[in-house]
Amino acid sequence: LHQKRPCPSARRDVRRMVRRPMQPTSPQNSAPPRAPNRHKATLLTWLGIWPTITCVLWVLLPVLLPRLPLPLLTLCVTAIVVPLMSYVVMPFLFRRFDGWLRR
Repeated sequence: LHQKRPCPSARRDVRRMVRRPMQPTSPQNSAPPRAPNRHKATLLTWLGIWPTITCVLWVLLPVLLPRLPLPLLTLCVTAIVVPLMSYVVMPFLFRRFDGWLRR
């Protein structure tokens, strides 16, 4: 009887899918990083949020204040500030001040 052999390209695909065992970590790298100092992280958050809110209010107040009641204005401001802080400002600040935060 005739035996089927897999084509050479299929063998290469199987080799790519096989996972290699992880390299053991050295004792130097096994310690988890220190958590940031809470007081410094609070200060850094304030330093990020104050100018962000100020800029958003500077742009939106002349446009929205005459048209919207305060709760809706606050909703608009927070809808802009929270994503900016979460995805732009805080990651930048935490990367920039990482060494200072962990001392």
